[in-house]
Amino acid sequence: MNEIKEYTEKLFEDIKYIDEEGNEYWLARELMPLLEYSKWENFNNVIQKAVVSYKNSNNDDSYWLPEVRKPIITGKGKEEFIKDYKLSRYICYLIV
Repeated sequence: MNEIKEYTEKLFEDIKYIDEEGNEYWLARELMPLLEYSKWENFNNVIQKAVVSYKNSNNDDSYWLPEVRKPIITGKGKEEFIKDYKLSRYICYLIV
């Protein structure tokens, strides 16, 4: 059981980013497969529930969940932008 926990924590830390201000964050679309979600819509619903949970448990109404747009190339070779989020460690904790 310890090996699974260490493996999971390593994967989580491996996809961590740090912005220019020193804030750590995880991209939702990279976290999604680690948590075994196959559809963005389902995972996005979980993210939104985590945000509600955060707002209900804290007096501070500010939370760190910037929306970002990522370019992807579709099957037809066209570039499109998809929604993603920069998730704080605490929001990730609430998601899990």
